[in-house]
Amino acid sequence: MAADVIFDFERQRRIGLSEAVFCSGKTTLQISAILALARGRNSPLLLTRLTPDAAAALSDADRAGLDYDQHSHTAILGPWQPPAGAAQVAVVTAGTSDVRVAREAIRTLAFHDQAATAITDVGVAGLWRILAREDELRRHPVVIVIAGMEGALFSVVTGMVGGLVIAVPTSTGYGVAEGGRTALHSALASCAPGLVTVNIDNGYGAACAAIRALGLHTALKSS
Repeated sequence: MAADVIFDFERQRRIGLSEAVFCSGKTTLQISAILALARGRNSPLLLTRLTPDAAAALSDADRAGLDYDQHSHTAILGPWQPPAGAAQVAVVTAGTSDVRVAREAIRTLAFHDQAATAITDVGVAGLWRILAREDELRRHPVVIVIAGMEGALFSVVTGMVGGLVIAVPTSTGYGVAEGGRTALHSALASCAPGLVTVNIDNGYGAACAAIRALGLHTALKSS
């Protein structure tokens, strides 16, 4: 089964981001083979979209040393420690239904030793909630905004802060908002200058974009 996998162990050296394992669609045997490859190289590993049922299907040996988070459907093969120091990234959700995607972003940042500030349930249905956090948001060079439904929070936050804002549309919603397409179109059509967007429910991709941006931010400050 290892023949199914060609793992990019050099990605960390090339771009500063290690390869992660997208578990959706993979069999238990394939995930097991990937874990064996990583353990053979003593390489930490991030697994995404690992559902509770898929995690439970792994053997006891495979689950050993895995830090599994059922809220984000992510697992980290250690050893690793939660990041210390001040957070440079804020992860903002419009509603509590968006928290799974937010947790995926936060766990991805943590895996890459980046702390994050979580700000939840501050959607525009009660605009005072996000306005009350403006000063806190402005202290972060990168803000990831996660929203479903009409996605209005993306433009609001981008008009409030000077740092990079990364929009993550989510599949939270129903009717015309079902599946996240309305939120995605809202982010892409925003008139707020500089807003960038990743795919629907892609907390992992937003975190990777934030990490790249922070590398550039550090380089510019030191030059």
